[in-house]
Amino acid sequence: MPLLVAVVTLAAFLPTLQNQFVNWDDDKNFLDNPHYRGLAGTHLRWMWTTFHIGHYAPLTWMTLGLDYLLWGMNPLGYHLTSLLLHAANAVVFYVLARRILTLARPGLADRGHALAASAGFAALVFAIHPLRVESVAWVTERRDVLSGLFYLLTILVYLRACAREAPGRRSYWLSVTLFGCALLSKSMAVSLPVVLLILDVYPLQRLGGPIGWWGQRARRVYADKIPFVLLAAAASALAFRAQTLLHSLVSLDQLSVPGRLEVSVYGLSFYLWKMILPLRLSNLYPRPPTLDPWAMPFLLSCGVVLAITALALACRRRLPGLLAAWAAYVVVLMPVLGIVQIGPQIAADRYTYLAGLGAALLAGAGLGACWRTVASSTTGTPTAVGLAGTATAIVLALGVLTWDQAQVWHDSERLWTHALAIDPSSAVVQNNLGYALDLQGKLAPRGHHLRLAICSPLAALALPALFFSRKERGSRP
Repeated sequence: MPLLVAVVTLAAFLPTLQNQFVNWDDDKNFLDNPHYRGLAGTHLRWMWTTFHIGHYAPLTWMTLGLDYLLWGMNPLGYHLTSLLLHAANAVVFYVLARRILTLARPGLADRGHALAASAGFAALVFAIHPLRVESVAWVTERRDVLSGLFYLLTILVYLRACAREAPGRRSYWLSVTLFGCALLSKSMAVSLPVVLLILDVYPLQRLGGPIGWWGQRARRVYADKIPFVLLAAAASALAFRAQTLLHSLVSLDQLSVPGRLEVSVYGLSFYLWKMILPLRLSNLYPRPPTLDPWAMPFLLSCGVVLAITALALACRRRLPGLLAAWAAYVVVLMPVLGIVQIGPQIAADRYTYLAGLGAALLAGAGLGACWRTVASSTTGTPTAVGLAGTATAIVLALGVLTWDQAQVWHDSERLWTHALAIDPSSAVVQNNLGYALDLQGKLAPRGHHLRLAICSPLAALALPALFFSRKERGSRP
């Protein structure tokens, strides 16, 4: 099954190997940046001290430096590394899903085929979902797949550590080290200490229930999180410093506290909807210039979030996994929901790379529950065949959508043309499409898109580009 998971993942993302660098930070990170090109002392010093484009990610830069040594500026090699890392994540998540499903349903361990099928389905729902495309097909987001690998390994090793009683065990400190590596790849991994606490409650049952919340055993569980929390706090401080230097933090004058809460609730609902129906995906979902709390999208989002929360709480005894998955989903997304707003987007596909793990586990658990029902029913084989066919159809549908979405990232013109079809009103999209056309010498259509961008509230982004577009054509600015 692990080999099958890896092969299917690689197959779904094969189009990425033909993709180029795109003018969505790839130009600033790679094409115009000589500092990462190698692993000599000067390169390593830069990698471990830079806040380039608002991030502190030295381990990610080291993998990119290795790519340069192996491939030069050929994008094929960069995309291949990202794809291999993602395939590795799929396999690690398969192993992790087996472990968590076994803890949640000990009886599954006695049914090897059912357990393998459930874990395999969970791994594929995570790995080949179209929402993963942005993280895999965009070289700049190497951060996601590398941090994701260390994130998953941290949880896997932590579960192994919890299976042993001896304090100071090697597995525990190895999990702390792996968490540090995840943070050095991308700071969004800061959510992990809380996710580990959620796992301590369910399915590990190290907190709550007969153990309680404040007894001696519970205090030991909390104490185990101290190194994780300290690392997360340090990473958060570095991330805040990086964004401050980039001047990308949105002020309260630009987005009020109620507006930030609206964006946060909308994000929780938006990602759920895209997980269920991954259509009309884009690399940029611009935040509206003004937010109306009584607008239907925000009201519906609030209703969805409240309904799921109420359902998870009501079913917490009968379906504890639902509450655990929902809590983990909210916690993982918390750094990017808009409470601390960064950039012009209201949401981004890449933010679901870690947040989608819980939903994938629920999908695997659901398949396992259906399998148990079929095994105990009188219909027997025909129902089992239908269940297997349904799971296969879901995987195939996700694979086809991912294959198509991966081709959207082939080059800058295709990327921004697709984004323009999703949102024709975005100044950023119009501006970047204009630049993409300029790279091909298409100055007339470039000027057209830049003029349209000027009509947007974010017109300042397009004015310098339009000036040079007219200058190159001999026109007066």
